Amino acid sequence: MSKIEDVYSRWQALQPLSDSLRNRLNRKFTIEYNYNSNHIEGNTLTYGQTELLLLFGRVSGEGELKDFVDMKASQVGLKMMTEEATTSQMPLTQNFIRQLHKTLLREDYTVYRNLPGGMYTSFVIHAGQYKTRPNSVITRYGDRFEYASPEETPALMQDLVDWYNEAEQEGKLSPVELAGLFHYRYIRIHPFEDGNGRIARLLVNYILARHGWPMIVVRSRKKADYLEALHQADLEVGPEPSKGAHATLSMIKKFMKYFTNLVAEEIANEVDFIEDKNENDWWYDGERIRFRSENSPLILRMLQDDPYITYAELAKVISVNISALQKQLENMTKKGYIQRRENGGWHVFATSSI
Repeated sequence: MSKIEDVYSRWQALQPLSDSLRNRLNRKFTIEYNYNSNHIEGNTLTYGQTELLLLFGRVSGEGELKDFVDMKASQVGLKMMTEEATTSQMPLTQNFIRQLHKTLLREDYTVYRNLPGGMYTSFVIHAGQYKTRPNSVITRYGDRFEYASPEETPALMQDLVDWYNEAEQEGKLSPVELAGLFHYRYIRIHPFEDGNGRIARLLVNYILARHGWPMIVVRSRKKADYLEALHQADLEVGPEPSKGAHATLSMIKKFMKYFTNLVAEEIANEVDFIEDKNENDWWYDGERIRFRSENSPLILRMLQDDPYITYAELAKVISVNISALQKQLENMTKKGYIQRRENGGWHVFATSSI
């Protein structure tokens, strides 16, 4: 049995989950998915800001207004995708993809760019419409990589959707193979002027959820691995956009190896979280926290139970002086596990295993 088959079997064996546990997992996924998918694209909101915004509707700390608005739109897109994947029996359509894009971007907007010599240019980003100007990327190695032209994009997107619906009906490819190959083909088209990465990751989860698999997070801390896997596949496939848009599994073996391992790791994390019954274990952004101090999980528990507990009360329970306690709190704040509220209380962003 392969690694992915083994971990999927472990996940299936835990089903059905209780409503309480499912709600906890949904809340956890909401924050982790939106934070990471947007952070990969340069959104500056912290993990804590994302949680406060999406779960409590609160704006906290500094940040560009656009980043807050984009994050809220991302959650709307995630809900829209999840509902379509889990309730609709209709085949995938270009119209749904364009609607998803319009949900993320909300409206057309103008981008201004500086040019050499003090000049500048501007162009319009269209929400829910395919690109009207060529797009490309400068790779981490300094090369320019061209995506499909605006003229060929509609036909290539139709090919992509038709291929997916036919492959899904045939059932020869696993959901992981379908999702990985779809992601690569979509990225090689890059049909929109902005938001392509976010749409690609939503559609990966659309495919997984549609087939009863748990949804996954591409972690921003592993962005370099993600981009390198795509780059290695590009080297195998070649620079011609049409060829990339019709790539086969055998042509993108390195990306599929990365993607399959990613799915296996994400499902394993979810299984570990479900099975973890240690009251001293806490989780943050998909990782189990390894505390050096035995007091740290106790502090988190007390802050969670009583957000307005005083330094003196905390210090008394864990038998340390207030100065030492403050250093621990500062350290956990820097790591993003907690945050002091304006009214003196505490937010705990780390998630308890129980």
